[in-house]
Amino acid sequence: MTVAERCRELTDRYELPPRSAETLNALLKLVITGPASLTNVREPARAVEIHIADSLAGLELPQLRAAATITDLGSGGGLPGLVLAIALPQAQLTLVESAERKADFLRESAEALMLDNVTVVAERAELWALEPRQQDLVTSRALAPLSILLEYAAPLLRLGGLLVAWKGSAPAQELADGSYAAEQLQMSPPLALELPGDLVRGADRRQLLTSEKLAPTPDRYPRRPGMASKRPLAAKSR
Repeated sequence: MTVAERCRELTDRYELPPRSAETLNALLKLVITGPASLTNVREPARAVEIHIADSLAGLELPQLRAAATITDLGSGGGLPGLVLAIALPQAQLTLVESAERKADFLRESAEALMLDNVTVVAERAELWALEPRQQDLVTSRALAPLSILLEYAAPLLRLGGLLVAWKGSAPAQELADGSYAAEQLQMSPPLALELPGDLVRGADRRQLLTSEKLAPTPDRYPRRPGMASKRPLAAKSR
């Protein structure tokens, strides 16, 4: 199966808008040929799984399909942010990426693909969260441990909004720390959705971790930039 055929197969599976397959294929080419800092997966047959199929796997969640506003933290090479912008043209995507070189790639790619539902913010997640954003969803893929993601995401979400984090098999300690952080941040205990193996072919075991905003975020969050990673919220038994 060619990369173009795989993109069409994914488009059909998720019932994406017309010409999504062509746009996903074009995005993949941009990622593969882009700066070396974007990805170390550049072989097309593997890249379409790791970059495109894995990003689209988030559509297994009805909340993601229904979201009108989504912030993608640490967007890097546009995964899952640009992929979701292609799949969900009715949603407004904000891609937050602190590395200016990567932010430039995101802007240039969104323009080349004519994605008018994308805004790129070259800023740290903590600074972006200083003002209320009232997002339906916050997404993140391979950015940080769960407890840190929760601290970044909570201030950005509206009540009832959802954090969706793409993860491999998260260690027990990371899940314990995530549960503790969720409690401190007025978020629901993280839930894991195991992804069927056929969604991302040839990849390691994958899951989506989700947490819902239950109440307003305490005023002490977000902490000043760098504190979430320097002193992450951790379970007391650690």
